[in-house]
Amino acid sequence: MVASFTGDLSGPSAPLPHFWEHTVGSGHATLGLRADWRVQLKRAHDELGMRHVRFHGILSDDMGTLIGEGSELFYSFFNADSIFDFVLSIGMRPFVELSFMPSALASGDQTAFHYRAHVSPPRDYAEWSVLIRKLVRHWVDRYGLDEVRQWFFDLERTRSCGIRQRQTRRIF
Repeated sequence: MVASFTGDLSGPSAPLPHFWEHTVGSGHATLGLRADWRVQLKRAHDELGMRHVRFHGILSDDMGTLIGEGSELFYSFFNADSIFDFVLSIGMRPFVELSFMPSALASGDQTAFHYRAHVSPPRDYAEWSVLIRKLVRHWVDRYGLDEVRQWFFDLERTRSCGIRQRQTRRIF
């Protein structure tokens, strides 16, 4: 495979924010429910100056964010709230990775990792959009718009584990 790149070096320059310099990666979201994880994250903040934490699976079934019972969908942000409340309480902010697909919305049964994260795109983008709107609205109501605007948001893990680029564009 050959890739070609072009660039306009005569155009104006723009700053490149180095968000990775102050962000710690954490693995799976459910780890944030553990006391030992919380001790280690606080230490990373206090001793290393980390300001953001990123993890995968905030939408995974084991987080309980969305559960399907027959044709009914039940939303619960209890576990996400517990993690985000802690992160904010120690002076850090979440780097929100909107992943993985809840099985109640998944178009297929392809999974990854030992916790069986669904990596297929949504079977119905309107239902997925409702979940994301409810989740973000909940965070705005709970933490305030000024706070949530300071968070980073990403779909990268979802994209790299099964949703192709054109599907990611369709989500937005």
